Amino acid sequence: MGEEELRELLDTEAARINSPEFIGVDPVQFPRRYADVRDIELASLLCASIAWGNRKMICRDCDRMLALMDNAPYAFLMSGEYEDLPDDANIHRTFFNRHLKYYLRGLHLVYSRHGSLQEFARAIGIASSEYPSWSLVEGLNAMLSEANGPEASSAVASRCLPQNLTTTALKRVNMALRWLVRDDGIVDMGVWDVIGPDRLFIPLDVHVGDVSRELGLLSRKADDRRSAVELTERLRRYNPADPVIYDFALFGIGMKL
Repeated sequence: MGEEELRELLDTEAARINSPEFIGVDPVQFPRRYADVRDIELASLLCASIAWGNRKMICRDCDRMLALMDNAPYAFLMSGEYEDLPDDANIHRTFFNRHLKYYLRGLHLVYSRHGSLQEFARAIGIASSEYPSWSLVEGLNAMLSEANGPEASSAVASRCLPQNLTTTALKRVNMALRWLVRDDGIVDMGVWDVIGPDRLFIPLDVHVGDVSRELGLLSRKADDRRSAVELTERLRRYNPADPVIYDFALFGIGMKL
């Protein structure tokens, strides 16, 4: 397939999937419930964090997780009521309340010091980072560790956010940042200005990796950080200002809404 033909396929598929109809079958529906940017940020980060596996199950469990927070994530976070949650209650697959509590303690520290996740991101300088999402997670991991203390389990920490930042593709956080940064007024919300859409990286998972290899967009076999960077650089050829628009295409090729 030639370059122009490939670009036409990607543009067509991106336009097909990036539509209002997509919202109701995707976890992006949950942060879109809110008007306050702090609720949007928290719902984006937390729902993206459990976005692996069957999409219907993901959506069911995102809904259930937000219900635990009285569907008011920022107010719930700042109240500290999460400490009353029973540790062993399940939220999604291998993610339990004990993981959510670890996460929320760190986010409470973030919001107490900076007022919002975006202002935290600004304060730690992700705008000047070559890899903003990895820099954000490095900063968040430090805050989660500080809030939970040295006795906290590394296994609990790794269930919240990846720890191996040199190798992880950071799929779920890159997806959350797509929701928060892209601003075309269709699916993604575009409530952040700390970075622009041109600074985003593709949310790379097994399906996106397989489709990308079949199309000749990705040469590496691993679905890791290097592949996410390689694929995003390739997609920038077609749309330098908004390469991650093609996340919709790579997700949607061969699928129906």
